[in-house]
Amino acid sequence: MNTIIYSCPYVPAEWIAAHGLRPSRIMPEKIGPPGPFALVEGLCPYVHSFVNEVLTDKCACGVIVTTLCDQMRRGFDVLVRRCKLAAFLMNVPHTWQSVNAQKLYVDELMRLGRFLVRLGGKSPSDRALSEVMFEYDAARASIRAARGHLSARRYAEAIAGFGRDGPSDVPRAASGERVSVAGVPLAIIGGPLVRQDLDIFDIVEQFGGRIILDATETGERGMPAPFDRRGVRDEPLIELARAYFDGIPDASRRPNSELYKWFKNELAGGLVRGVIFRRYVWCDTWHAELCRMRDWVGLPVLDIDVGGSRETHRQRAPNRIRSFLETLQ
Repeated sequence: MNTIIYSCPYVPAEWIAAHGLRPSRIMPEKIGPPGPFALVEGLCPYVHSFVNEVLTDKCACGVIVTTLCDQMRRGFDVLVRRCKLAAFLMNVPHTWQSVNAQKLYVDELMRLGRFLVRLGGKSPSDRALSEVMFEYDAARASIRAARGHLSARRYAEAIAGFGRDGPSDVPRAASGERVSVAGVPLAIIGGPLVRQDLDIFDIVEQFGGRIILDATETGERGMPAPFDRRGVRDEPLIELARAYFDGIPDASRRPNSELYKWFKNELAGGLVRGVIFRRYVWCDTWHAELCRMRDWVGLPVLDIDVGGSRETHRQRAPNRIRSFLETLQ
């Protein structure tokens, strides 16, 4: 089956799968060292890793990039020049509360559908799309329900695995006892992680903490809202657009108040005692939220900035996390 790769959470996997293609939301392996495309000053380390992941992919027939991030748009220009895969730039409006913005997103899904047909896909009927949507929605519900039964790292890996492989193998919520929260409970929020960055969950546990809320883009925050079953049956494409375009909170949205509402709701249990704010050095979008987040959240916030040097980050992050946890213990 032809594989379509992407990274942005606003690309609906169900839409690709309903066209008879295989969606795969990739999580790059690591930040550096340089691959086919060398890291240049001012380029986001994540975008650099994503571009190199696409350039070295041997299975995909197409790649989708969105306009949500200016750095990723720059990465798309690189892919057009250097990548042999068919590339599609999907416009995702930053504003989201107007009818016109929502209509544009739906129009972009239809334009994406025509791109998928050119790559061997088939335009889906409403029934076919509905069936795929129900399948994916059930899988996401199972993953969410399994959060208390998995370690922090295993939960992050389950979300990443679902994005990469689809609903074929997801954790069962009822299996095993709930994982007890040992150590200082923390939340982590920010942009996307690479696979090698999942060691941050291990580092936190090593120094006496535990991440109980993964609000990174590649974590639970990057999953769409649950579908309304009646909406899926009546107008599946419109419901798909609602769950993704309206249902995923992000710092890039204008206004981005839904990010804070979502985060506040997730923190409502009162267990979280500190927040790790993780951002890439050249990500102005997330950097701009740091002061507001510190003022708004009412909890100690640790700012961890990630540059192009994996070795530097590996040496700095554990010491900063340890010091942060010592102040909370």
